[in-house]
Amino acid sequence: MKHISVTPFGRQAMTAGLLAARALTDKAPLPRVDKWSLFNDLRIARIRFGVTDRDLSVLYALLTFLPAKALEDGADLVVFPSNTSLSDRAHGMAESTLRRHLAVLVGAGLVWRQDSPNGKRYAARDRAGALVQAFGLDLRPLLLRAGDIVAAAAEVVDAADRLHRAREALVLRMRDAAKLLAYGVEACLPGDWAGLEARLLPLRAALRRKMDADVVAGLLGEAGDILQVLRLMIEANTEKKHGNAAHSGRHHTNSKQDSYVFEPCLETGRGAGLEGLVPDQAEQSNSTQDQAQVPSVPLVLVLKACPDILPYARSNLTQWRDLVVVASEVRGMMGISASAWQEAQRFMGPETAAIAVVAMMQRIGSISNPGGYLRALSGKAAVGGFSAGPMIMALLNSDGARAA
Repeated sequence: MKHISVTPFGRQAMTAGLLAARALTDKAPLPRVDKWSLFNDLRIARIRFGVTDRDLSVLYALLTFLPAKALEDGADLVVFPSNTSLSDRAHGMAESTLRRHLAVLVGAGLVWRQDSPNGKRYAARDRAGALVQAFGLDLRPLLLRAGDIVAAAAEVVDAADRLHRAREALVLRMRDAAKLLAYGVEACLPGDWAGLEARLLPLRAALRRKMDADVVAGLLGEAGDILQVLRLMIEANTEKKHGNAAHSGRHHTNSKQDSYVFEPCLETGRGAGLEGLVPDQAEQSNSTQDQAQVPSVPLVLVLKACPDILPYARSNLTQWRDLVVVASEVRGMMGISASAWQEAQRFMGPETAAIAVVAMMQRIGSISNPGGYLRALSGKAAVGGFSAGPMIMALLNSDGARAA
């Protein structure tokens, strides 16, 4: 008479978990399931079932001992490989490690033990060689729990898709916020741009880490708040400018736009070379804040003196605004904060501030604190004591001296 034992061999005690697992055998007839498709679903949802990739490598080896490609109700799903054979199929895993992972699979209710009277794995056959009863590891729990495994895998995939879309939305919001922030700084619009940049920094750092859905949702809300503040600040300043323009009765145009690029260098301010210039801190003047100092040094001369800026340009630097854009991008690499860059544009004008940044970059190896140095130049410019021409000429003269 055939008897299926439900108790483990040796010192292993019977537990409520084993009894609950055995109770699953009372289910109605189950559909046929492809074993490798089911294994793939279990691999996706392995965390839900408390198993690791190493546990699944042992389960994969067990499935290879089952000749059929599918798990079917009524079929004999007991495999009985020796530990040596199982170790070979598990890429040479040590037997002690193998036993530990088998215990995890049994504890997770994915495999049953059909232990023989002496605890060995083997198959009993009749005189004709037909299989009568097998003792070993029963894979029937995979068939019994196939519905749960497939459903759990689908939930994990859906959660991963939602997390991926949330990360995409976070990246897009941060990109919009960064570009609007750069626009506000470059346009010298009033606002706490440095404070907003400080709020963006931890969000950029968090993107380098692996985050769960709750963390991403929190960062998404923070990025949305920052973006909303930026939009309101820029819209308020845009409406203010449009309102001022509506009160003006005349429209002035300059037919000689950027004509100073081709004019000779005529410097009226006093300055020093880049190496010897050490400006004093000066009191900020309200009249200087509103007046942009147009540089009289030609752009082509600036590029000749500062060729290190050229690789960072996205296009040919043919106009002053191109130089301002690339200087705004490289100032962060040099360690110059947004507030220092905004202050330099305020007192020097965007073009002169860009000249100062690219000139500092040309000699970045000899400047220990670029941000503090630029603030010092801004303080000198506030009282009319700074000029970009001597900086460029000093660079040209030093380059000529080295070439000679």
